[in-house]
Amino acid sequence: MVPNVVLRGAGPDSTLLVFSGGVSCGGEGAQICFMDSNGYWVGSDATQPGAASAATFCGTASSGACSSTYTQGSTTIQLSNVGASGIVNGQYIYVDQINDNPSNLSTSATTGMLICDNMSADGCSLEGGAPGRTTGGVDRNLIQFVKVVSGCSSACKGAGPFSVTITPGLYGIAWRSSQSPGAWWSSNSMQNSGIENLTVNSLAVQTSTQSGTMFFNAFNCWMNNVRSISPNRNHVWLYQAAHDTVQNSYFFGTQNSASVSYGVESFMSGDNLVVNNIFQQVTGPIVLGPTLGSVFAYNFGINYPYTVSDWMIQDSLRHDAGALYNLFEGNISEGFGEDAFHGTGGANTTFRNYLLGWATGKAVNTVAFQLYSYNRFENVIGNVLGCNNATSTFPGNCGSPYATSYQTSEGAGPSNSIYDLGAGDTEGSEVVKADPYTTTSLMRWGNYDVLNAAVRWQSSEVPSGLKDGYANPVPASQTLPGSFWLTGKPTWWGSVQWPPIGPDVTGGNIPGVAGHAYLNPAANCYLSTMVGPASGTGSVLTFNASNCYANSLSPAPPQNLNDTVVKH
Repeated sequence: MVPNVVLRGAGPDSTLLVFSGGVSCGGEGAQICFMDSNGYWVGSDATQPGAASAATFCGTASSGACSSTYTQGSTTIQLSNVGASGIVNGQYIYVDQINDNPSNLSTSATTGMLICDNMSADGCSLEGGAPGRTTGGVDRNLIQFVKVVSGCSSACKGAGPFSVTITPGLYGIAWRSSQSPGAWWSSNSMQNSGIENLTVNSLAVQTSTQSGTMFFNAFNCWMNNVRSISPNRNHVWLYQAAHDTVQNSYFFGTQNSASVSYGVESFMSGDNLVVNNIFQQVTGPIVLGPTLGSVFAYNFGINYPYTVSDWMIQDSLRHDAGALYNLFEGNISEGFGEDAFHGTGGANTTFRNYLLGWATGKAVNTVAFQLYSYNRFENVIGNVLGCNNATSTFPGNCGSPYATSYQTSEGAGPSNSIYDLGAGDTEGSEVVKADPYTTTSLMRWGNYDVLNAAVRWQSSEVPSGLKDGYANPVPASQTLPGSFWLTGKPTWWGSVQWPPIGPDVTGGNIPGVAGHAYLNPAANCYLSTMVGPASGTGSVLTFNASNCYANSLSPAPPQNLNDTVVKH
């Protein structure tokens, strides 16, 4: 694909793209590729410190010499030693810094935020290797994607420093000069292109490519009303991508029902929107690498096959270091989790989701909300947790009661719990030890769970006494907003209850949770319009978003596009 083009069919039930192979797409391979002409990535020579497409991020002062201070929310950053390819207004750049990676974590890092992927007998990661640049053997997994608004009307290059205005402002309080903040970029980014109203069938491709659709160095791009069938690694790969939208689509199956079998994979990305999608027979529907500021909302998942063992796989999973400040809202799924395989994350928010903590035929890892060690400062607000119903009505059909523990700290292999928090894990000689601060720093407010059979407004579950800059006062009110990202009921929502899930919701149509949850539009589409089986088994279904939702949920149309129509 090229910038300013939309690939549009007549509907995923009419326009069928059946692939027997793909394209390189930067070496990973995809059936449909949105990629800039450079294809620079974290390992490219041009993006390394001191190279042509790299700079030093030396502070947030609005003018003058490098300040070496980093103010949360700042919309001005200072860049020095800017490489020869230069930076101009309107360009997207990536700012990052080296990981914390202290030794002997269990005794040297008992509080505070950690962005970490080191392996040892007392480390934060079992396998390391989270994506990002590597400097002096240390990974850089705190990565924020920003747009240069002003300050480089003529190309900024050379010693500087240059004070440039960016959007969005700087997330978080973890930025600091001791971690050698830097910046890098790929000058020719892909922008303002999309794919709509068609089916992408990858079944015959098998394992010769990785992705169904890949957004690589792609910004302000989108996928809308697409049915994607059986790719290899993932249906959608957001790879160094920001301000992209994946919406209103249906994802069915993968080539392997095993590890590395994903739906939407946010590998290195930020400020994306993944909303109102259906995932059926996808092992890991939403998987996060380094990702900041994205929204994953009102998605529905069913039947996540994992043939390696009888483990339940959480629908939304933080899998690599550096997934921070993301929002998960209004989803219906088997569970939410942050593991210890490739490092740590934190400060993500789950709001008004229904998380079952149960899956058909699975006896291990049946937990609604799970955080392994060093995943700190998470927020769990207004959710409905657990499954407690003996009927055959999905998604309430998990026995009565299934959850037998409110909170455990077992890590690998816990069962039947609402929360599993702060446990470590081992893999050969690599050890991630237990982290009590994962629980201490967790914010819980207004959640209903089936074990207590009540909404909990407990001041003891609010981390108001923290001394590391992340304290949260006990809320003065038990009134929650309908959404953390929408100002009101969206126009495409239709007649479904708004908001659909939460402590203030009554009369819900999901059984066994005291009326606190309704099916969201994606679940209604799957169960009623598509007539999908409540078990999630069977073959791929017919799908067209126009049959399910009040309108097509299309993004605001970009200007000056070249419209490419796929004939059928």
